[in-house]
Amino acid sequence: MARITELDVNGTRRRIDADADRTLLSVLRDDLDLTGTKYGCGEGQCAACTVLVDGQPTKSCLTKVGAMGGKRIVTIEGLAPEGKLHPVQEAFLEADAMQCGWCTPGMILGAVGLLRHTPHPSEAEIVAGMNGHICRCGTYPRVVAAIRSAAQKGGRA
Repeated sequence: MARITELDVNGTRRRIDADADRTLLSVLRDDLDLTGTKYGCGEGQCAACTVLVDGQPTKSCLTKVGAMGGKRIVTIEGLAPEGKLHPVQEAFLEADAMQCGWCTPGMILGAVGLLRHTPHPSEAEIVAGMNGHICRCGTYPRVVAAIRSAAQKGGRA
């Protein structure tokens, strides 16, 4: 079995010894102790496990770690270097866009990816861009409001 020994996670080279067929989600949580990335359905249907790979929202439960060599991975922990929240994180707090919080890391990273691609999305573009992110608490209107607010404040950072 092929092994992977190094990943670029949150701007830091991380050494690991993992079978290339393992999921990125399991390596992040179990090997690197980055537990902000959540296991939801394990089938890519809920997007709770979303991380950014080279700036693109990616479902880590479906992504093989062996495909991550040379790619930049950002988890929710990597959005707040030195404790300063990312504008999307701030907007989610201000809009009270979470309840239980399980889906929140994936939604925030999905929103960051959306705003990088579409800096000033319409409500329809936000809804389409966040399609597939499931919130069991139903905070969707507040999520849309948070993303609109982050876009107005230049939340691409």
